[in-house]
Amino acid sequence: MVPHLITALTGPINELEQRVLESMPAIERWFRLEWMEHTPPFYSSVDLRNAGFKLAPVDTNLFPTGFNNLTQDMLPLSVQAAMASIEKICPEAKNLLLIPESNIGNSFYLSNVATLKRIFTQAGLNVRLGSLDPSITEPTSLNLADGNTLVLEPLVRNRGRLGLKDFDPCTVLLNNDLSAGVPRVLEHLHEQYLLPPLHAGWTMRRKSQHFKAYEEVAKKFSKLLGMDHWLINPLTVAVSGHDLSAGAGLEALQTQVDSVLSKTRRKYKEYGIQEKPFVVIKPDAGTHGAGLIMVRDAKELTGRMSGTQDAEALTRLIVQEGVVTHERVNDAVAEPVVYMMDRYVVGGFYRVHADRGVDENLNAPGASYVPLAFSQASQLPRLGEKPGSSGPNRFYMYGVIARLGSVAASYELEVTDPEAEVYA
Repeated sequence: MVPHLITALTGPINELEQRVLESMPAIERWFRLEWMEHTPPFYSSVDLRNAGFKLAPVDTNLFPTGFNNLTQDMLPLSVQAAMASIEKICPEAKNLLLIPESNIGNSFYLSNVATLKRIFTQAGLNVRLGSLDPSITEPTSLNLADGNTLVLEPLVRNRGRLGLKDFDPCTVLLNNDLSAGVPRVLEHLHEQYLLPPLHAGWTMRRKSQHFKAYEEVAKKFSKLLGMDHWLINPLTVAVSGHDLSAGAGLEALQTQVDSVLSKTRRKYKEYGIQEKPFVVIKPDAGTHGAGLIMVRDAKELTGRMSGTQDAEALTRLIVQEGVVTHERVNDAVAEPVVYMMDRYVVGGFYRVHADRGVDENLNAPGASYVPLAFSQASQLPRLGEKPGSSGPNRFYMYGVIARLGSVAASYELEVTDPEAEVYA
């Protein structure tokens, strides 16, 4: 199954692809220099939208939960990246404690946990699972759809170390985005590596901070390639300090919506784009596509905000330029999602939704996942080929943009680190 673009393959995306391929040595050197100065997230996934005229990230997840959607062919690269990541952090590592989310009734999520356990086991670590759920008071077996089982165990805290009964890990890996808050058992682990750090969780993390960092990264990268950074950057502004559930702040929100729409229209006119612009209003924290609102006119907001989200989401929002997706899998709308571990792209898939339009959120019930499968087995770019003719070339371009999201996440985590001495 080969996903394909339905837009004409002669526009800016092909120009961007050609420029990226021609600049490959300079791009890879640029990334190497960035990673000499900044620490990449331990793992991440980036949702991309390919409009045909623009390719941009719309979400960067620092607690990715879809490793089960990667193909078997992608797993060796994941294992290799896991080895490199662990060796850099804790070369003598022997034991890894993996702490998943508490939704143990979700079979798809459990398959993701099983895949992560497999990856790190094959990377040479003893991997066991610890649960933040207080109801887990003894080892608990969970049956997987494939007939295998996972065992969840209660956490044991001993002063500055976190582990399990008779299991003392060097590294604690969170696959829980901390949306519900930071449990005390995870705080002040002075003698262990906690990955990702607590401030990467949604208790403290903000999308506005991430996209501010991404804009900085996109400008630096675009200067290297001599192009307009708008082609890879979604315009994003933050709106906070107003309780929209009580009707306050609607005018301020509408003003920002008008501003982003006006800037987008000017760009569309500059590039001769016939699409009608829209914006996406998102909670400034949180994941899984919850609470998104798409509008093409600020007047549409009247009466739509109150009562739709929780209080926190209604006081901290971002307004982001909407990016349509013109990719299809079997005529269903699709968007690429790229997975990384440390600095390495390890694979990806298409999120597909048959009941959604090109300007709608695909991260919703009813979505399915199709591995990034191309007609050629190799994921390496095929230099010299005509833009748009090669799946691996398009995948390489996706990987470049996703890695920009990862660089932005490293900037973001540095700025928001509560233990950092200097704040940006």
